[in-house]
Amino acid sequence: MSPTDGTGRRPGPGRRPGARAGGRTAPRSVVVTLVAAVAVVLLALCTAPAAGTTRTAPPWPAPTDLQTRAEAADLRNVWGEPLAEHVHTHLTILDGSTPVTVPGNVGHSSRERFAAELHTHDTSGILHVESPTRQTFTLGQFFDEWDVSLGAGHVGGLRGELTVWVDGQRYLGNPRSIELTNRREVVLAVTTIGEVPHLPAPFDWPPQYR
Repeated sequence: MSPTDGTGRRPGPGRRPGARAGGRTAPRSVVVTLVAAVAVVLLALCTAPAAGTTRTAPPWPAPTDLQTRAEAADLRNVWGEPLAEHVHTHLTILDGSTPVTVPGNVGHSSRERFAAELHTHDTSGILHVESPTRQTFTLGQFFDEWDVSLGAGHVGGLRGELTVWVDGQRYLGNPRSIELTNRREVVLAVTTIGEVPHLPAPFDWPPQYR
């Protein structure tokens, strides 16, 4: 018996049950391709980097557009304002066992009279929090200001296993959420799969920070 189209009538010539009049059912290969494309787009949206977008290999220079990068990190220029908070955190980044330089003048320029609440002065790895209000600043904000991505398994273009230490202790949370407190020491070590990361010696703070 020939199938009907739900109205009691038999489909016309060349018309399959369920097909719209005047249209054709898309080939299965096209449907699969479309589904795969949608999945790729959704995955990209879910894994999109934060405001820090540089995913190249180091070295990573200090950005020149200070205002734009400060705004991306939810920071502002506080040059010349009286300070209610002035603390320092030291950041070490390791590519295996090779140190990666944290550049000076991230978020800072004497010539432009610009100083974000969070910035660097030199290549020592010391992050300066100089703010007219007392508030919590995080490592993620610094990386956003630096325009270097930071997340599980990567620092910028360094990819592999990311091991994090805070004040000499393993840190298993999101590294972006680490709070910057006075004389805190943060170490980010990116190693290849199976390579054993090694905690470096504690930072030797200069006398003016002790």
